Amino acid sequence: MGSLQLKSIRKAYGTHDVLKGIDLEVKDGEFVIFVGPSGCGKSTLLRSIAGLEDVTAGAVLINGQDVTVTPPAKRGIAMVFQSYALYPHLTVKDNMGLGLKQAGTAKDEIESRVGKASGMLSLEPYLARRPAELSGGQRQRVAIGRAIVREPELFLFDEPLSNLDAALRVQTRLEIARLHRSLKATMIYVTHDQVEAMTLADKIVVLNAGAIEQIGSPMELYNRPANVFVAGFIGSPQMNFVPAEKLGQSGAKTVGIRPEHITLSRDQGTWSAKVIHVEHLGADTIIYLESDVTGLLTVRLFGEHQYEPDEMVYATPDATHMHRFDANDKAIRT
Repeated sequence: MGSLQLKSIRKAYGTHDVLKGIDLEVKDGEFVIFVGPSGCGKSTLLRSIAGLEDVTAGAVLINGQDVTVTPPAKRGIAMVFQSYALYPHLTVKDNMGLGLKQAGTAKDEIESRVGKASGMLSLEPYLARRPAELSGGQRQRVAIGRAIVREPELFLFDEPLSNLDAALRVQTRLEIARLHRSLKATMIYVTHDQVEAMTLADKIVVLNAGAIEQIGSPMELYNRPANVFVAGFIGSPQMNFVPAEKLGQSGAKTVGIRPEHITLSRDQGTWSAKVIHVEHLGADTIIYLESDVTGLLTVRLFGEHQYEPDEMVYATPDATHMHRFDANDKAIRT
């Protein structure tokens, strides 16, 4: 399929820098996901790769070829948008094959590619239907199928599941993962959903204010965040942060501990705390505490646990899972 290199990509609107010198390498066949808060530049970066945004400076290389000024249609990419962008008057079959037809592809070849893609996506029963006769999940599969038939160098996904309900998001996420394995294609995917990022990606790129904070596998980012921003952004519920001086830890400004790395006891422990609120989620119990030492503290216990608001408990962090950050919010590696 295709490899991608971004070299010092900048995008500015007047004096406002949206992308501030992005360097990134995506290997052939990788599934890379861009995450970050709203306005961090992740969709702008994806559109710059696609050629839908002109970059202010830097270079975009696909398979080693500089495509920085190449029109989108000639970059060898296919993009799946948040909106399905299907033609309402065309059938599923014709929607999927329209791009090939416009490119002058032979009819037999179009039939073959549409047939193959519809088989991958379980769309064969719907080929004669029009978009209005489909569910949201089926429409998104048609949009993905339209990308597959083009046999692109790169698949680009811009928050493709955000319009689906929770059950359909899970189903379509599994289909995208299966497609990546079967196609062995290079995929670049933008999402605000951490679950999508953690479950789909080979590599996650965390963006903040137009710059890359960290690149790594999902578990690298989870277990070894480079700084306070990544530590707080990756993981739900969010990591707890406590001023290091309150814990008597020298050489650090902040100490982080994930909610699942804290245990509770009614008898004894490290920090005395009062229960503020309890969320019973079935598989997990999320407990919010207030401690004189730590301030607000979130604890995640696996399974069902009975604690009541205003109850006094003891919270004990697992010292082997504490994260220490310096005065510049950078991780202190030991």
